[in-house]
Amino acid sequence: MTLTPDPWWPCVVLAGVLVIDALLGVRPPAFVRACLDGVGFPERWWWVLLVAKLLGAGGLLAGLWLPGVGLAANVGVVAYFCCAAAAHVRARFLRSSFWLNCLGMLALSSGVLVVSFVV
Repeated sequence: MTLTPDPWWPCVVLAGVLVIDALLGVRPPAFVRACLDGVGFPERWWWVLLVAKLLGAGGLLAGLWLPGVGLAANVGVVAYFCCAAAAHVRARFLRSSFWLNCLGMLALSSGVLVVSFVV
């Protein structure tokens, strides 16, 4: 295991995807609203998800120069999407948004963790 990403580019890709995901959350499209409503996440707390995603992206980028920061951010992003998956399962909201968005982001963030920090 390493404290700086090698290769570095998967972290940059994941950070970019997280920023896009956060920007989509500013004015959520119908499928995002349906997903958050489907798992019972209160609308007054939706802003927290944007902050978490932007902090994750920032941590991934900072980790390119600061040893350990990117690893911690990547682990946090994986934990975030594990919690999202658990919320979907608990609410029995297992529609396409769960399979494509939630598990897709979990797979992407887990893959970046393995490729950039473990292997």
